Amino acid sequence: MRLLSESEINKIQVLTENSVELTLIEPTENGLEKSIMDATGSVRIYLRNTQIHDYSTQSKGPENKILIKSHLVYANKIIPSVASLYRPKTKNGDPRIWFKGLNDYSRPNDILAIIAFNKELYVVNITRLAIGELIDNQDNNPLREFVSQIKITSNVIADELLLLLRNIAAKGPVPALLNADTAIGRTLETLLGITINSSKKPDYKGIELKSYRQQRGNRKNLFAQVSNWELSKFKSSAQILETFGYTRGGDFKLYCTISAITRNSQGLQFKVDNKLSQLIENSDKHAIGDFAVWTLDNLHKRLLEKHNETFWISAESKQIDGVEHFLYNKIEHTRKPIVSQFDILLEQGIITMDHLIKRKADGSVSEKGPLFKIKPDSVSLLFPPSKKYDLLK
Repeated sequence: MRLLSESEINKIQVLTENSVELTLIEPTENGLEKSIMDATGSVRIYLRNTQIHDYSTQSKGPENKILIKSHLVYANKIIPSVASLYRPKTKNGDPRIWFKGLNDYSRPNDILAIIAFNKELYVVNITRLAIGELIDNQDNNPLREFVSQIKITSNVIADELLLLLRNIAAKGPVPALLNADTAIGRTLETLLGITINSSKKPDYKGIELKSYRQQRGNRKNLFAQVSNWELSKFKSSAQILETFGYTRGGDFKLYCTISAITRNSQGLQFKVDNKLSQLIENSDKHAIGDFAVWTLDNLHKRLLEKHNETFWISAESKQIDGVEHFLYNKIEHTRKPIVSQFDILLEQGIITMDHLIKRKADGSVSEKGPLFKIKPDSVSLLFPPSKKYDLLK
């Protein structure tokens, strides 16, 4: 896709601020002539995540084409269309997408937003439409009404969760359920009636919950993801522990932070290889060198899966009668991370990763991470403008 203009970026920002989740596609001159567009990786991920279509399960050939009810959004009307999703028998079956009527709707190299809503697809021409003016216009128009519907629908669960959290905050400080760093999250989930489990899915009806003690200024957890062992020199967390671990407090473990801008005391550092689209963990020991690899595509996928919508909940930690108590008081509500920023923040050391590997008494090895984290004051660099709430007001 070509570089977006400042105007196009601003229009996408307006849609994002109005709770519209989208993916982008750019029809080429050749594509418009042949009525065909490549379903790029971001388009495929979006269609899968919105449960519209999964190309990976689709067979090749025109007989396996999938048709999805769609719409083309103009400034003064919305006209019906149909999306054709298919994989040709030629060219390795590379996924394709086309919208009926697109030749009249788009010029070559326009940037189009594809928006899933109520199991249907809507196409909005980012390049041609005055997005901000139409949404802000007090007179009803098709785009304003459409965005309003999305905004109301997308906020139903968030409003429900916000009310529950306000009720919890109104109780004042609540005692921690256990004495551990994880107590703040475990306590909140219990108060919300969420069963503690190891699922990687968001916590509350599609919304991820991330709670933290506000006075510590700790980095905020993004997600956990082990490296790609097939691409890595080391094939397990146990091998990493054996090579770089240390004994402390009777435990043999490796608890350390990995950054792209500095080596830690174990001599470990990240490298971002944009040509290979990989994040690489490196040792300063020449005999070891690069030993763990993550594909950036997989990290992007985890970020999108985990943080499609997130409540970052801060709490004041208080000691009452020798027991830690939490006063949950503030929320930062984010939606849809800007994936393109993730790699940059890795390179700048703003996103880092923690190893949390330890050998158990029975000799087995446990890995609580690797945990990818972001500096507490840098959430706005990864997510579009957020909403902030004070639960005590």
